[in-house]
Amino acid sequence: MTRNKTLSFLTAAAASALLAACAIGPKAPVADLPITGAGAFVGSTSPTVSTAQARDDWWRLYDDPTLDGLIRQAFAENHQLEAAFANLRAVRASLSEARVGRFPTTTTSAQVQRSRASAATVVGLPDGQKAPEIDTYDAGLSASYEVDLFGRVESTVRAARADARAAEAALAAVQVTVAAETARAYADTCSANAQIAVAERTLELQRNTGSLTQTLLDSGAGTGLDVARARAAVAQTAATLPTLRAARAEALFRLATLTGRTPAEVDQTAAACVRPPQLNQAIPVGDGAALLARRPDVRQAEANLAAAAARVNVATANLFPRISLGGSFGSTALESNGLGDSQNYRFSFGPLISWSFPNVFAARAQIKAADARSDAALATFDQTVLTALQETETALSNYANELDRRAALTEARDQAARAAALSQQRFNAGADNFLTVLDAQRTQAAADAALAQSDALVTTYQIALFKALAGGWQAES
Repeated sequence: MTRNKTLSFLTAAAASALLAACAIGPKAPVADLPITGAGAFVGSTSPTVSTAQARDDWWRLYDDPTLDGLIRQAFAENHQLEAAFANLRAVRASLSEARVGRFPTTTTSAQVQRSRASAATVVGLPDGQKAPEIDTYDAGLSASYEVDLFGRVESTVRAARADARAAEAALAAVQVTVAAETARAYADTCSANAQIAVAERTLELQRNTGSLTQTLLDSGAGTGLDVARARAAVAQTAATLPTLRAARAEALFRLATLTGRTPAEVDQTAAACVRPPQLNQAIPVGDGAALLARRPDVRQAEANLAAAAARVNVATANLFPRISLGGSFGSTALESNGLGDSQNYRFSFGPLISWSFPNVFAARAQIKAADARSDAALATFDQTVLTALQETETALSNYANELDRRAALTEARDQAARAAALSQQRFNAGADNFLTVLDAQRTQAAADAALAQSDALVTTYQIALFKALAGGWQAES
């Protein structure tokens, strides 16, 4: 067969196979966003939020320099972020490696070799004499290029590019989590201190009441029962302090870990905080379409879907031949100064076709497996979208309802404080017994504690909402 006929045959075979590949390759799944999830949030009607675009640096809305500094430190020192950055670098390196497949591969070689054949293989060699030793010098260059007729190389690059996007989104997801958890640890510390302060104020009030009952008993105007009841109330309030102090320590240790420090290096400014961070404006939440565009987990699921679809094409391309063009040029000589002699030059070139045709059933099984993984990636994407919407709506609902609860608890605390003051006055005037005073004080203590807990929950739900809105990262342009 002549050279022209050979090339014509290869061209026809390639075109035929390419058409076949297009015919049997499974279609990539389509990722559709739910129309009902792209509009305004169900919970956006609350006056505590606005439909303005959500902010990446949401923590600055608190106008708290300590919180700003903690999050800056977490972004700089957190080890989870460091690992995510390293993973991204590794995936980007894999993308660079995949892109190399678009270009010819070249290899240079240089070799000096001394060899001696077996005497038994050398014709005419006298008995007992060794074969001569021969020095061989060789230098050359070889190159090969895969003709990507069936899209295997390009699909591999697309898959690697999608993997890189997924790694970028995974890094962004860690950034979102680190920002939210750092703010939450700081807020938990402040809330624990606030609750400790409430308990200590209550404890001081109850001790004063206990001292009064003891004085009355000593003067003959009181009873031992009143003293016992007062002391029981003091002990009950004192019993809440160890739990609150343990919660404060846990939050501080968590904050230290998030900011890359040991528990012995807790931030003293954060440890001294006595009030959870407060917002003085409505939270900007945007809408569903903006949420799904910014959520890193949705972006990661979308990238994973694109990578899975590209790998279906890679598996399909393996059904067909790989065609490579290659060649080499070099020189081989028995003396080093002979490498430049024209008669010692060598070369080769030509196409190479490799096709695992007998193993076509294995290739088709690989296609089915890749197609199934693509379907799984689509289902994961759909579920991730629904989860993102659910988390945001839940956070909006929790926040709005806790604000209503805090308003009611504030009214309850105010009325309980008024009732406690009146009962104390009536007791001092002899109009009420001590049990009424004790009950009023218990009610006030419970109201104070419930309000402090609600203050903590309000901040917790705010941060949960910011986290659901995926604040804490900046998309790359």
